[in-house]
Amino acid sequence: MTKQKKSILISFMIGFVILVGLDQWTKGLVVAHLKGHKPFVVWDGVFEFYYSENRGAAFGMMQEKQLFFFLIALLVLGAVAYLMVKMPTDRKYRPMSVCLMMVSAGAVGNMIDRISQGYVVDFLYFKLINFPIFNVADCYVTIAAACLVILIMFYYKDEDMACFAIKKHGNAEKE
Repeated sequence: MTKQKKSILISFMIGFVILVGLDQWTKGLVVAHLKGHKPFVVWDGVFEFYYSENRGAAFGMMQEKQLFFFLIALLVLGAVAYLMVKMPTDRKYRPMSVCLMMVSAGAVGNMIDRISQGYVVDFLYFKLINFPIFNVADCYVTIAAACLVILIMFYYKDEDMACFAIKKHGNAEKE
């Protein structure tokens, strides 16, 4: 592994730890100050901090399927690890690296909750549109996924993505 690749992976891990820490810190604040209390209104009728325990996935779907979510998180982390190892060290790939770091941090942030408590603490509530309550880890995943879609559709070319292809071994026929 080159020195530059090590530097990129170390930066990834530092950012990852910071993001997971921020997610867990915000959830800790919410538990300490909002659990068992009325919501904290930031903008009346629009946005508030509202303590909620989510035992499902996005929008409360698939309640009580903790093992399934744990396995999905492991799958995501495995895919991110593969992509980070395969990713060239060119500066062009930094935005993708940041997005992968955010997806990983979001997955781990919510996985920590699922393992330690059996549910995920949610607290960000857009009351104006009655949007499902979410948390900082959810923000990481949503923002990163949207950015990845934009990057893949408009920034990276097919040849930029070829480095991630899984090579077949054996007697594959030539085209």
